[in-house]
Amino acid sequence: MESHEPSRPDDRRRWSQRVSETSNALDLEPGVFTWEDPLAIARSLQRSAERSRRRKSDPFRSALSMLSFYINRAGRQLPAVQRARLEAAKEELRQLYGRPRRLSRPPAP
Repeated sequence: MESHEPSRPDDRRRWSQRVSETSNALDLEPGVFTWEDPLAIARSLQRSAERSRRRKSDPFRSALSMLSFYINRAGRQLPAVQRARLEAAKEELRQLYGRPRRLSRPPAP
């Protein structure tokens, strides 16, 4: 029976960085999530998604997924101002692709 070495704590904590760097989804422009202009962020994600031949879904879904992944993984570490910019970039992305704005679901009975 093979024995497995326990992974180092650094390895477990950095899995999301590895996903971002080696993902088959998109090749992003450096620092795109730190930009100040939501429209520029959305356009960059759109370009990356449309150029990529490694993505598994349509360009809109790939771009939105990468943006959501970044926001979710940053968690509380993401400053409120930058979170607001990235949320605005989601709306810009929806407009670029002609997708309707998502409305919140009504509460369950």
